[in-house]
Amino acid sequence: MRRRLYFILPDVAGARRVADDLLLARVEDRHMHFLAQRGTDLGELHEAGYMQKTDLVHGAEVGLAIGGGGGFLLGVFVFLVPPEGVTLQLATVLFTTLASAFLGAWIASLAGTAVPNSRLKLYQDDIAHGKILLMLDVPASRVEEIRALISRHHPEASAGRMEPTLPAFP
Repeated sequence: MRRRLYFILPDVAGARRVADDLLLARVEDRHMHFLAQRGTDLGELHEAGYMQKTDLVHGAEVGLAIGGGGGFLLGVFVFLVPPEGVTLQLATVLFTTLASAFLGAWIASLAGTAVPNSRLKLYQDDIAHGKILLMLDVPASRVEEIRALISRHHPEASAGRMEPTLPAFP
């Protein structure tokens, strides 16, 4: 399982130096996500994508839960009070639950792409003042090693919080 580490870097040049040191420490480029103020030229740094910038994942999670719960209730209602002349199986509840969960996740994830990532609110002021946010996904076994490397070689970088990476697959 990977953990996501957050670091605030003072400028693009500092972000490039940190990225170079991380590459030398065998952290793949695809696990480094840099976020800067709109219009900032990051050069060859791996810019954060929709998964990191927006609430797509959070929206999908909420939609899955609400859609699944609503679909389950709808399925139970239709099963207990079926339309006249129709005999329904218990699989109706399963089908409506799965279909509603899928539909809820899809619709809510689409809505989530229009909303900034709620996990990044803590860093919005720094980004607005021209600093660079590094979101770094590392294996749980290397968290302390990477934190020590960045704090030792880049004292200007301020460490943020750590959280499990979402989604949990590589």
